[in-house]
Amino acid sequence: ASCMELFRAYVDGGVPAGVVNLVFGVPHEVSEYLIPHPVIRKISFTGSTVVGKHLAALAGAHMKRVTMELGGHAPAIVFDDADIKSAVSILAANKFRNAGQVCVAPTRFLVQDGVYNEFLTQFVETVRAIKVGPGIDPESKMGALVSQRRIDAMEGFVADAAQRGATIETGGKRIGNEGFFFEPTVLTNVPKDARILNEEPFGPLAPVARFSSYEEVVTEANRLPYGLAAYAYTRSAKTAAALSQDVESGMLSINHHGLSLPEVPFGGLKDSGYGSEGGLEAIEAYLNTKFVTQAKV
Repeated sequence: ASCMELFRAYVDGGVPAGVVNLVFGVPHEVSEYLIPHPVIRKISFTGSTVVGKHLAALAGAHMKRVTMELGGHAPAIVFDDADIKSAVSILAANKFRNAGQVCVAPTRFLVQDGVYNEFLTQFVETVRAIKVGPGIDPESKMGALVSQRRIDAMEGFVADAAQRGATIETGGKRIGNEGFFFEPTVLTNVPKDARILNEEPFGPLAPVARFSSYEEVVTEANRLPYGLAAYAYTRSAKTAAALSQDVESGMLSINHHGLSLPEVPFGGLKDSGYGSEGGLEAIEAYLNTKFVTQAKV
């Protein structure tokens, strides 16, 4: 419905017919028809890594260029010297916007030993205060998940973590039986083999873990095959510079959330895809570079 309203806005705004098209159908049938078609010369896809790999392979068979913005599992690193109040405020807002259904949402919260308890106490308190409800309610701070399937997924992640010994600090359950609302959830003591620390949850779940050293946290940040976004909080310019070199992600935001801007590159590494959906890089992906040389006659 949201997509349909967006296209209605295009029409109302005067975009000529045929410039932008909305196609309904069975996904694999649509892609298997459109991608090989000679009219199609560039594919840009936002979605899961599994589907992205399939579409990239199909495009490659026909030498079509692609931009792939795929799944993520963003680490959010909080060092001992961070401004904890600011980190808590920004990370809570960033994590639970759109009920966590954002590809660049922070997913693994990694907090250094010296500030772990302080961060956790403030973070849990902030999360508990989030009012969940319909988006039309001006008091709502977090809305619903997109479907029952996502509710089932959240319950599965929480149950798996709990069975492996995790502690539910707050949340962990569906809210009522009407609508697809789920409590903003904070988990601790989550073992590394838990599903939530290895699969993209795409929902309002925040596992918080502690770390001791820089080397330890960088290893954890780079452990997964994803590399879309990463976040860090530190007052040290030296640490920030080191992270910019060592963290394997297409985007890194330090001490704020400044990723989704139209004028800057937006894309990932590894299984999170390649290419950019923002900045000059995005525009250049739709252009052809041609070298022309001419001798004077």
